[in-house]
Amino acid sequence: MNVIAKPNDIAGLIEADRAHVWHHLSQHKPYETIDPRIMIEGRGMRLWDATGKEYLDAVSGGVWTVNVGYGRESIANAVRDQLVKLNYFAGSAGSEPGARFAQKLIEKMPGLTRVYYSNSGSEANEKVFKMVRQLSAQVHGGKKSKILYRERDYHGTTLGVLAACGQPQRASHYGPFPEGFVEVPHCLEYRNQYPDAPHYGIAAANAIEEVILREGPDTIGLLCLEPVTAGGGVIAPPEGYWPRVQEICAKYDILLHIDEVVCGLGRTGTWFGYQQYGVKPDFVTMAKGLASGYAAISCTVTTEAVFEMFKNDPSDPLNYFRDISTFGGCLAGPAAALENMRIIEDEDLLGNTTRMGERLRANLLALQEKHAAIGDVRGVGLFQGAELVADRTTKEPLAEAKVQAVVAHCMKNGVIIGATNRSLPGLNNTLCLSPALIATADDIDAITNAIDAALTEVMG
Repeated sequence: MNVIAKPNDIAGLIEADRAHVWHHLSQHKPYETIDPRIMIEGRGMRLWDATGKEYLDAVSGGVWTVNVGYGRESIANAVRDQLVKLNYFAGSAGSEPGARFAQKLIEKMPGLTRVYYSNSGSEANEKVFKMVRQLSAQVHGGKKSKILYRERDYHGTTLGVLAACGQPQRASHYGPFPEGFVEVPHCLEYRNQYPDAPHYGIAAANAIEEVILREGPDTIGLLCLEPVTAGGGVIAPPEGYWPRVQEICAKYDILLHIDEVVCGLGRTGTWFGYQQYGVKPDFVTMAKGLASGYAAISCTVTTEAVFEMFKNDPSDPLNYFRDISTFGGCLAGPAAALENMRIIEDEDLLGNTTRMGERLRANLLALQEKHAAIGDVRGVGLFQGAELVADRTTKEPLAEAKVQAVVAHCMKNGVIIGATNRSLPGLNNTLCLSPALIATADDIDAITNAIDAALTEVMG
């Protein structure tokens, strides 16, 4: 594929970018002396930049989003057709793609019935927090307003959700935050906080109950958790954890919110990560893979019981959910999401995710046998992590600079992988892999071969 821009075009693109674009998650000082990378085209799992360099993308667009791969004309056509027919109307009214996608989505989520549209994962999670605060005011007499979140979990970038950020470096410098957000301990067995406990999963869940009892059960309205912790180190919950969490929420009448922004729409091999564990949530939020990045869309999904609590006397002007997401009314989102879901179904991408996830995990475990720097391999489906250590015995984390050197080596050799970075002080040491659900065995092998070569070079 020849996607190399003309020399004058390359120079112009780079200078326009350098002069005017403020990149996400980027320190721009280096761009004074090096050129920013500019991506031009994608097909399947491969990308080409402005110089024509080819990359195999093992992180689905850099942030776990392009689940069905690049260049899907059918999604682009579905979006185009919908935009010509009707591009937008505020979410205060319904729409054809909005109704059809909500119905199809709910068919995949037994026990849940209502879909609220917005346009980002941060926004979807913020809606839940607002709903809980409103229920505190109008149902619980001001009680049950506190929101529990978990150490190492991440729920978004706005100030409200940053108040529930279990990654200190992500939240650093952005306070003061809203009050009423309380952290519970992580559940990473590799970093076991309860070495004397006979069952780690139960102990990690019981630690949540201890926080509830300390704060007062009548003050807690919501527990917000990722099904598999994503940017905090790809942490799959230990055996026994989720059933005990469900028991605790029921015992203290606490709503359970599962943040599926990363895991939703097939990443773990089921439609949603929580479905791996038999959990029955009150809220589920989703974004990234919902339309594979072809349009902006997120959903806050809840039960009929929660929805009914917002149906009150119409004469009271403040008793309904007084919220709007402007671009939740853009119909490109549900149009893209409908076609995205059809592709996942018709191509059996859930099955492929399970099969290729097993291969990815097996390859990483083989690398662990070869490289002492790999202390732990963990994950579910096509969402896998490898925690790097300086010493296996002590589990001393590998320095972040060396972890990033592994990432850079892979990038230099045409494979894009991810890693925890600037999130967890002293623990930004996990390689993160989330290839598209279309990955083949050759793709998986190429990814792990690149990591093998990078570890050999960086670790000596």
